[in-house]
Amino acid sequence: MPVGPPVQDRLLDCTDPRTRQQALDRAAEAVRAGKVVVLPTDTVYGVGADAFDVVAVAMVLAAKHRGREMPPPVLVPDPRTVEGLAVDVPMYARILMRHFWPGPLTLVLRAQPSLRWDLGETNGTVALRMPDDEVALSLLAEVGPMAVTSANVTGSPAATTGTEAVEQLGAAVAVYLDDGPRTGGLPSTILDCTGEEPGLLRTGALSVEDVRAVLGTTRLREPGEVDAEVEEAPDGPAGQGTAGPADLVGSVSPSGVAVPATAFRTLSR
Repeated sequence: MPVGPPVQDRLLDCTDPRTRQQALDRAAEAVRAGKVVVLPTDTVYGVGADAFDVVAVAMVLAAKHRGREMPPPVLVPDPRTVEGLAVDVPMYARILMRHFWPGPLTLVLRAQPSLRWDLGETNGTVALRMPDDEVALSLLAEVGPMAVTSANVTGSPAATTGTEAVEQLGAAVAVYLDDGPRTGGLPSTILDCTGEEPGLLRTGALSVEDVRAVLGTTRLREPGEVDAEVEEAPDGPAGQGTAGPADLVGSVSPSGVAVPATAFRTLSR
C-alpha cells in the first residue's frame, strides 16, 4: 500500500530561486493528481486542492477536522477568472477587485450554477480572493482555482511557516511549499457582494475606511447596522453552533461581531 514520502521530505524550499520552480512543479503535479498541498499566501499559510475535485476538497476539510458546514474560499490567479466562477457580479465588486486585488480582500459572490464542484454548504455562493503572494500566484497560474483554507487543525492557530503547517497537518498533505514566515497577522477582510450593496462580514487586513474610499455613493453595510435582533451563534464564531451567513466563509476567523440576517439572500432555483 503506497504511503508517499516521509512527512519531512514533503516540505519543499521556495526561498531559494534556484529550487523554487522545482518545488512549484512538484506541488502542481500533486494538485493535478487530486492531492492536498500547503502554500504560502499574503496573510497566513493555506491548505488547499483543486476547487473542481470533489474528493480533494473533502480531503482538505478532513485534514482540518472540519465539516461541510464551513466551506473553504477559492483562490484565483487573476480577476478575469471570476467571470467563469460567479454570476451577477455587481459593478461595485468589480471596482473593489480593480483596487484591492491581489490583496487581503475576500468577496462572497453568487456562484456560477453550471459549475460541477462541491465546496460544501455554500447556499449558492462562493468566496473568492486573489492573494498577493508570488508563490501562491505561480501555483494558481499552473493549476487554476484552488479551494484554500488556513493551514491548521480547526481550533488551533493558523500556520505562519511551512514547518508549523507540517506539525499540524502531517501526512494529510502531499506537498508543503515553504517560503519563509508569513507574519501579516490579520486575515483578509470579507464582504458579501450578493446584493445591491456590499455587506461587511469580517474586518481584517483591509480597513473599512479603505473600502469605503473607493465605493463612492455605494453604501457599505456593517454587521448590526440593519437588523438589531440578530444574535451571535451561541457556540462562538459562525459555523460553530447555529448556522449563520458567515458559514459561507467559515474557513477564516470571524471578527466576533453579529452578522445581519439581511446580509445574505436565499437563492432560488
